[in-house]
Order: sequence, then structure tokens, then C-alpha cells
Amino acid sequence: MTDDPFVTHRSLLFTVAYEMLGSAADAEDVVQETWLRWEPIDRDEIVDPRAYLVRIVTRQALNRLRTLRRRREDYVGEWLPEPLLTTPDIAEDVELAESVSIAMLTVLETLKPHERAVFVLKEVFDFPYEDIAAAVEKSPAAVRQIAHRAREHVAARRPRIEVDRAEQERVVAQFMTAIESGDIQLLLNVLAPDVVIVADGGGEVGAALRPIRGPKTVARLLSRFRSFVPDAVVVPMHVNGMPGTRIELDGALDTVISLVVENGRVSRIYSIRNPRKLARVSAAAALTR
Repeated sequence: MTDDPFVTHRSLLFTVAYEMLGSAADAEDVVQETWLRWEPIDRDEIVDPRAYLVRIVTRQALNRLRTLRRRREDYVGEWLPEPLLTTPDIAEDVELAESVSIAMLTVLETLKPHERAVFVLKEVFDFPYEDIAAAVEKSPAAVRQIAHRAREHVAARRPRIEVDRAEQERVVAQFMTAIESGDIQLLLNVLAPDVVIVADGGGEVGAALRPIRGPKTVARLLSRFRSFVPDAVVVPMHVNGMPGTRIELDGALDTVISLVVENGRVSRIYSIRNPRKLARVSAAAALTR
């Protein structure tokens, strides 16, 4: 039935689960688990189907998040979220684009499970405290305290992402031109003083096990891009609501790169190479608030 509330709100449920988990594959599993719990329910007894479905998906995501956190403790190298191909119109909803960005999801990874759930439901989706309390099975007063704590935690760590999409795309284009040229000075001109590269190979492919920091070190590394992979094809794309790029080798996707632009320069470079995380960049994800 096309008018089933689950069908109507499916993209919202996926977005909530993805922001809580940072994994599209796990988010899809959680959405399916939500359907299994929703399907036998008497719909006539549900006053607010949207809130009810979000409650189910939140609880399932919390259960999955606890398992994932234990798995990520043994992860090889840096862990980054699973990237999504997004359409340019996602970037027009500035708050949604920032909330699903690789940079923000990386910050959310530092929250405790309940803090992450409360932050996502309140700050991104603006659910009432009473609805959030029902979803996380805590009192509204406790949820308010958790929300305040999570908000301060995120504010201290989140990058100041450029909200001007044209400016973002201009800087990203300059960055890619500098990489193609191999000119260190051009790279230095577009890199922020505190620039950092974070790479995720997951032990599956080669990638730096720790962040690489500083404009000179980063510029030297990036200047050798074409000498390392002369036949690589670089294709612009929107990664999680932000301008980015994909790198293809021998016709196969090798790397997805997400960039953070601050004050007209590239401040963070997220390089996702783990093949297990690259399955969701062939078709645009349906994200909504």
C-alpha cells in the first residue's frame, strides 16, 4: 500500500538510522527491522505514525550501535563513515547537508549512544523532548540534560563548514586543479594552516593508519598523486551533501574523497578507500527530514 506510513516515511527512517550509525548498510538493516515490528501492528491505534516509526527505528539503531562500537574498537586504522552519493538539492537544506556530512558523522561517532540519538532527533529533526524521551526510554528531564551535554560536545568539535555552496565548489575545483598539476605552491595556496587528511582503508587496502597533519606534509603527499596513479580518473560528485570527488582505477571505484572548506581553504580531507564502504555511491541516497 502506497499510503502506508512506513512507505511514506521510509527515507526519513533511513536518514535517522544512518545519522545514528554512520553506515548505510546497517541503516538499511535497521529500517528492515523497523518494518518487521511495524507490519503486525494495528495502525488504527497509532495516533502519530511518524513519531511511532521513529521511536522504533531509534531503538533498533541504538541496539545496533552498541554492537558496532565494539566492532569499531578492533578496526584497523582510522574509521570513517560509509559515504553516500547525494544529489545537489540536498546541499540546499544546509542543516541536513551538514548533519549528514562525513565531518559531522565523524564528530557524532565520539558521542555515547544515547547522546547521539538525542542529538540527532533534537538538533537535526527537531522532535519534541517528549517524543525523544519515549524513543530512548528516558524521562523528558533526562533527555534535556543529555541534549545540552551532547550539543556542547559537538559544538566544541564540529568544523565550521562553509554554507555558501558556490564558494565550496570553487575551492574544491581549485584543490583538484592543484592536485592534478602536482604544484606544491598551488596546493599550499588552497590548504588551510591546520589541514588534516584522514584515510580509511579498514585493513583491506593501503591507507595511512593515522591522520596526516600540516599543509607542507599534506602538500608534498598530494603533489605525488599523478606519479602514483597516472591513469586514475577523477570525477566530481556530491558526497554526503558536500562537494567531493571519486577516484576510479581501471574502471573501478577506488576512493571517495569528502572535503571540508573553512575560510576559503580546504581544512579536512576524508579519504574513504575501504571497498566494503563504497557500495552506496553508485545511486543517489534518498535523505529527508
